[in-house]
Amino acid sequence: MKQFVDVICLNQKTGQIRPLYILWENGIKYPIDKITQIIPAASLRSGGMGLRFTCKIGNNYRYLFLEEGKWFIEKTQLN
Repeated sequence: MKQFVDVICLNQKTGQIRPLYILWENGIKYPIDKITQIIPAASLRSGGMGLRFTCKIGNNYRYLFLEEGKWFIEKTQLN
């Protein structure tokens, strides 16, 4: 299931987009500590296709997708 989220990004003059923070629905702002990969990919759990950012947030790695101008993560049992 897709969990749409607000994202604070850096839009670089080169055209690259770098997400900096995920704003969760409860108002908590999670900093993205590191991005290890950016590739075009499908969300196997939620469906859809877009850019997939592999993000380190705290001690966890999550997939953050940009699909047609909207950001989402794959919702899990822990969300």
